[in-house]
Amino acid sequence: MSNPAPDQPSAWTAVEFEFPDEEAGRLADALAAVLDEHGGWYSNFSANGETFVIYADRVFRYASGDNAARAEAQEYGRSAGVPEHQLDWDE
Repeated sequence: MSNPAPDQPSAWTAVEFEFPDEEAGRLADALAAVLDEHGGWYSNFSANGETFVIYADRVFRYASGDNAARAEAQEYGRSAGVPEHQLDWDE
C-alpha cells in the first residue's frame, strides 16, 4: 500500500472467496462483527445487483448504482477513518 492511513500497515493481504448469493446478508453481518474498528477497515462485495459495504458493526446494503446510498456509505467511511483514496469500491 503506497498511501496507508496512520493506523494501517504498509503491506496488505487480499482474501477472496466465493459464497452462494443468498448468504450475502449473513456474510456481511459476520464480517461487521469481526472487523477492527480502528484503522479505517472495511470490506465490500456485490451480489444479486446489490452492493454491500461493511465496517465494524455497520453494514450498508444498497442497489448497485444508487449514488445517494453509495455517498452515505462513503461518508460513514470517512467518519470511521478510511482515507479518501480508499473509498473507491467497485459495484
